[in-house]
Amino acid sequence: MIDHEQYRRTLLTDPSLTDPELTAHLNACAQCRAYTDHVVGFEQRLARALKVSLTTGADILPFTRRSTPRAYSRRRFALAASLLLSVGVGSGFWLVAPRSTLAAEVVAHIAGEPKAWNTQVPVPGPELLAALKNANMSLNSGAPAVSYASSCNFRGHIVPHLVVQTSRGPVTVMVLVHERVARPKDFDEHGYRGTIVPVPNHGTLAVLMRTVDATSATMDAIASQVENAIVWGPQAGTVGEEANHQVSARQ
Repeated sequence: MIDHEQYRRTLLTDPSLTDPELTAHLNACAQCRAYTDHVVGFEQRLARALKVSLTTGADILPFTRRSTPRAYSRRRFALAASLLLSVGVGSGFWLVAPRSTLAAEVVAHIAGEPKAWNTQVPVPGPELLAALKNANMSLNSGAPAVSYASSCNFRGHIVPHLVVQTSRGPVTVMVLVHERVARPKDFDEHGYRGTIVPVPNHGTLAVLMRTVDATSATMDAIASQVENAIVWGPQAGTVGEEANHQVSARQ
């Protein structure tokens, strides 16, 4: 059975998905379905962009005495743009596009774990610490109560997937220490509203709610609360244990 990385490498080489193994992985993996939709959509947009209208054979002839400089320049620009796009595809220019699907992949991953929203009971301390271990972090006493904690495979890395309880309801937090974004990005996809924010020197936080009613200000405030509650580094374990006991006591 192929994994995420093998599937995506093959997809970028041949988006036709004729291999039965690829199809089987696609049917079983919500993350890769979102990734595939983005790649195929980009290919379709690119194909449309390459369809430069050249109505007659004369349009591609070199400049002649009867051609105006302006008309010649327009034809030359259209052909140059078309050629540039074609070369870009061949050299891997379009491979950067799937990186913009981070929000879609987060949503697909969350949608694949519906049970995460079903409890308000605080996660036991050892279970919480185990989920946070791979990110080299824990939560201090200012953190919202954690009702779900899991170590999940996301883009080839094991990352913490948490659900915290807030006054606005449950909120999912994914700590993506291997992802880098230049600036915060809000998103609203498939019934989920959220934000992706950079954490200097520690990757990215994805914070989302299962509603489209939450405002950007609400999501930013929750993301800030979670970020401020994170303790990074080797000393995190004891702090996380203490914070978990305090969260349990508040319940």
